[in-house]
Amino acid sequence: MALGAGLEAVFADNSLDSSDVMTLRVSEIEPNKGQPRKNFDENSIRELADSIKEHGLIQPIIVRPTGNGMTYQIVAGERRWRACRILKMDEVPVIIKDLTDSEVAQISIIENVQRADLDPVEEAVAYRELMESYEMTQERVAEAVGKSRSYIANSLRLLNLPSSALEALQKGNITVGHAKALLSAETEEGMKSALTEIVKDGLNVRQTEKLVKGMKESKKETPEKPSESRRMKNYYAETEIQIMEAIGRRAKITGDGSGRGTISVDFYDKDDLYKLASGIVEILKSE
Repeated sequence: MALGAGLEAVFADNSLDSSDVMTLRVSEIEPNKGQPRKNFDENSIRELADSIKEHGLIQPIIVRPTGNGMTYQIVAGERRWRACRILKMDEVPVIIKDLTDSEVAQISIIENVQRADLDPVEEAVAYRELMESYEMTQERVAEAVGKSRSYIANSLRLLNLPSSALEALQKGNITVGHAKALLSAETEEGMKSALTEIVKDGLNVRQTEKLVKGMKESKKETPEKPSESRRMKNYYAETEIQIMEAIGRRAKITGDGSGRGTISVDFYDKDDLYKLASGIVEILKSE
């Protein structure tokens, strides 16, 4: 999907002239809660504030009207808005655009991606939000943000990492290369185990790939011992066969693996149920 008319107007530099720019009070502007960037570097914003103080706000903030008719929501330029608040500016130059929620979401993501303002996890979450909230395919997302479909797919795969690995990726303790190597471990337990080794020993990507490969090969060589729950399931299955052979009815046993559970047996009419129930009562009385 190509950029909509609203997006093209925002990102086409030549489409905005001085007549598009007006001023709003800083207090009339509010951030977009759906902004894909969640973590703002305070030092970089203070540096931006110093630049604005010296040179002025050269690029206007893009906003759209909110439903209450009194305030405006930031579409692009939250870092500039935050910097202006640090400077305690009363008014800022803005360009007001009537945009849909979908266009706002795309603009926020495009702006941050193009400026490398999102960490890998924020970027992946933003792409997922476009797909889930606005029913966009990977191809449409790729076209909207100027990336390849395979790039979008690989970005989304990062969200399959356990929370500990996602946190390490956001903090910069591991790289995207490390994350891709971790994903090949396939199981959450394997990923967590490998992550511990990466952080503890400071492994590079190639070493991580070798580590994960070795873990997978070791697991294949060591046959798994059947778990207690698996043994119980096998026992249930054997018992079901014994019941069906003894009374000629289909039986189903369900349990929690501890030895406690429920037996379900088919009956075919009222008399059959009475006969079955009477037999069960007699068995219990004889115990």
